[in-house]
Amino acid sequence: MAPRRERGSTLPRLQLLVLLLLPLMLVPQPIAGHGGKYSREKNEPEMAAKRESGEEFRMEKLNQLWEKAKRLHLSPVRLAELHSDLKIQERDELNWKKLKVEGLDKDGEKEAKLIHNLNVILARYGLDGRKDTQMVHSNALDEDTQDELGDPRLEKLWHKAKTSGKFSSEELDKLWREFLHYKEKIHEYNVLLDTVSRAEEGYENLLSPLDMAHIKSDTLTSKHSELKDRLRSINQGLDRLRKVSHQGYGSTTEFEEPRVIDLWDLAQSANFTEKELESFREELKHFEAKIEKHNHYQKQLEISHQKLKHVESIGDPEHISRNKEKYVLLEEKTKELGYKVKKHLQDLSSRVSRARHNEL
Repeated sequence: MAPRRERGSTLPRLQLLVLLLLPLMLVPQPIAGHGGKYSREKNEPEMAAKRESGEEFRMEKLNQLWEKAKRLHLSPVRLAELHSDLKIQERDELNWKKLKVEGLDKDGEKEAKLIHNLNVILARYGLDGRKDTQMVHSNALDEDTQDELGDPRLEKLWHKAKTSGKFSSEELDKLWREFLHYKEKIHEYNVLLDTVSRAEEGYENLLSPLDMAHIKSDTLTSKHSELKDRLRSINQGLDRLRKVSHQGYGSTTEFEEPRVIDLWDLAQSANFTEKELESFREELKHFEAKIEKHNHYQKQLEISHQKLKHVESIGDPEHISRNKEKYVLLEEKTKELGYKVKKHLQDLSSRVSRARHNEL
């Protein structure tokens, strides 16, 4: 009977990966062959250093996503953000492929997480073919974006804050970022919920009740735990938005950036010693300074883009060349800082997650 039990535990895991891969069927995947742009050589880590001239990424499927995004006419800031996200995705996928060659990740847990992360990126930037998933995401407060939150509760809170007279222009800018961060958390929760729901439905069609019980307890438990954590964070975030929108920002706020506030709240309930918590607090201060620097470059990039469009409309070659050079430098710096911020956030989130799981 032992061999039969081993076979039953392996097959469902493979089926889970197939089910999780379904949302990516529209994304070009590497196929067998030699030399083509979908070939293994263009997507395996062994060939990663041989990126062709003019390509942004070492993996062909990410280059294709990048080219598709440029055709969507995203803003320069959004494109820079996507570039950073794809760089993180590429790093994680190449690292995973090395683990796979070494015979690790046999249960497919890391692969499933990579699939989920790519699903989030596709949805976040409207690359999944569903127009309703494209998100408002701008740090600038302008008339075209400032009321497009898509949630009556958030729009009511935002309108109240704008008309209350309790916020300076800088504080309104900060509050806007908090609203966007909250909306993105809801969006990512829905993507994860949709992925888990479709995986469970697939199992119910393919497996017996006994197998289903085994898989739920073994493979999907971590995802359900993640869903609960995200929902708790969403509820706490809404409570905070209500409080700040009604009362304004107090002088005792330790952190200002939404992502840093979330990390600090999680860290305080994690299994950190007093010394570890204080060390984490100091690292969050450095992280917040890095975010503020990135925000500054994002704003400068947007300004530079508007100036370049203006100069191009006049048609002065000398001014166009000078402004384009400045724009390209700002674009590269914004991409670089964006990658560093996302990598740092990923590292800090992993530390908090490990501490919280150790406590459980």
